[in-house]
This record gives sequence, C-alpha cells and structure tokens, in this order.
Amino acid sequence: MGIYVITGGSSGIGAKTVEILKEKGHQVVNIDLKGGDIDANLATREGRKKALDALHRQFPDGIDAMICNAGVNNNIPLIISLNYFGATEMAQGVFDLLEKKKGSCVVTSSNSIAQGGARMDVVGMLNNQPNEERILNLVKDYDPKTAHTFYAATKYALARWARRLSAEWGARGVRLNAVAPGNVRTAMTDQLSPQQKVAVQALPVPMNYGTDALMDPVDIANAIAFLASPEAHGINGVVLFVDAGTDALLNSEKVY
Repeated sequence: MGIYVITGGSSGIGAKTVEILKEKGHQVVNIDLKGGDIDANLATREGRKKALDALHRQFPDGIDAMICNAGVNNNIPLIISLNYFGATEMAQGVFDLLEKKKGSCVVTSSNSIAQGGARMDVVGMLNNQPNEERILNLVKDYDPKTAHTFYAATKYALARWARRLSAEWGARGVRLNAVAPGNVRTAMTDQLSPQQKVAVQALPVPMNYGTDALMDPVDIANAIAFLASPEAHGINGVVLFVDAGTDALLNSEKVY
C-alpha cells in the first residue's frame, strides 16, 4: 500500500482522513504541532524544514501522497504563515519525493473563496510576491476581527497556487488538486463567536436542509482520500467543492 503524509491530522478533517487512509491499509504520517508522528510548527520556516528533513530521511525512495490540511482561522499572522506558506512550502518541499512515485498532492482550501469575502490584495501578494516576512509585517496591525477576510484570502491564494502549478507538476507525473470544504463541525468552528456561529448557520447547506447546518468531517475526508488516491489519476488542477451544494446554490449560473 501507499505512504501518505498529512499535515494537521490530529483533529477534525485531518483526523478523519488519517482514519480512512489507515483503514485502506496505507502507511500514514501525520505532521502536526503536537501529537503527530512528526511534531513541527509549520507556521515557521524552522518547523517546515524540520518536517521536510524528517520526511526525506524516512522516505528516500518517495511518498505516494502529500495532503496539506493544517490551518487556522482566528489569528491573522498565523493564518498567513500556516494556511498559505505552511501548505505551499511543504508541498513544494516534498515534490521530489512525490515525483519518484508519481504521486499526488491535495491542499485544503475553503468554499469561502467563492463568497466574495477574501481580501484580493492579500491574495495577489501571496500568489505574485510571496515574501512571508514582508506580508506579515504589512498585516500585523490589522484588527483581529477581520481575520475571516484573511482566512478567505489564504484559501483563495492556495487554490490559485494549485491551479497554476498543476500543469507543470502533471507533466512530471504528479497530480495537484484542492478541496474546498463547506462549514464543518471541527475544533475550529467550535471556537467561533456567537455572532460568527449565527452567520455560519445562516449559510444554506442544501444536503443538510432542515437539520444541522454544519457538515461532518468524514464527508470532506472521503473526498480528500479519493483525490489523493490512484483512482483519481485523471483529475489534476481541480478545486473540488465539498460543501453539500452551498456553492452551487449561491453561484448557480457559474459553471467554470
């Protein structure tokens, strides 16, 4: 079976993904801040290097998949460093290991990218001038209450990053895709303020109509496990909305 590496696999969507992959017989390596198979702070360059060095020592013959799932939503500098740089630098850092086994990479975006709340100036900086130190300096004084706009920006930039690189990576045998989850019951959503929870519950989730507005992590994890698997060989450069129909409802006229 395969060697699957995941970041943020200790809780929520990540933990469910680990569970599913192990049930399928794969070897799974969880990289997390604590409680992982490799403990590393992926919001820092040092932590990313530590994790990448460990992976190259353990798997010199390559890995089958890299799933960049770690993320936060309530601290602007951390959002920038973990959600975007923590994902892109980890993915790029294991490209050589993926190439050896013609593997795949899946990054976790968000369906918030289609709802118009992202700061597009931040998206532009992340995609076109990705200087982490400079960007962190620019955002350090913003009101923490605006964190959701930065969260959406990092997820938008991450999806665009995957789209941009997918053809180049695909030409070398490595697939690169993104999943865009809807609102899911996780530790992250448990920390929302009462006002934020009202906003979340107001967002329609067609498949959950008349019930709990939040999705189950297993729904996202199943999609991630599939996209990362050889069964999804024909899928490359896709941003897959796994939101029970929310995006289709809100943007029904958009087909591409």
